[in-house]
Amino acid sequence: MTRLFKTLLILALTVLPVLATVDDALSYSLEAAQPYVKEGFTVREDYWGGDMARQQPKAITQQLFKGNEYWFWAGTDVKGSKISVHVYDSEGNLCEVESWQKGQLSAARVVPKRTGTYYVIVEIEKSSVERTHWGMAYGFR
Repeated sequence: MTRLFKTLLILALTVLPVLATVDDALSYSLEAAQPYVKEGFTVREDYWGGDMARQQPKAITQQLFKGNEYWFWAGTDVKGSKISVHVYDSEGNLCEVESWQKGQLSAARVVPKRTGTYYVIVEIEKSSVERTHWGMAYGFR
């Protein structure tokens, strides 16, 4: 093998595993959902994700229905990061009835008082990298 090939191979084998993806971040959010699935929540096949700079929130519009209960779970692939997820109604009122943040995971529960458009705000509050991969899933019952 040439010296260049060996160097590139070593570089690929050591650097590529360190580089995580949006899929990894989504996997974290789905792990956070597991206890709620056992409680009867159905995880939807709608997922969101991407990469986001610190303290630049992203708003996701979602139609929620009165009579259902929802959980939104968000995660990042960066150890030591902090992500938040909060849900607001169409008038801008915080409407979650429960939320939590644990390490690189966060979740919010909503029981809509009426059917309508809601805004899920996801934010990377802390991260060691400039842009952090994130993923979010949601479920209902």
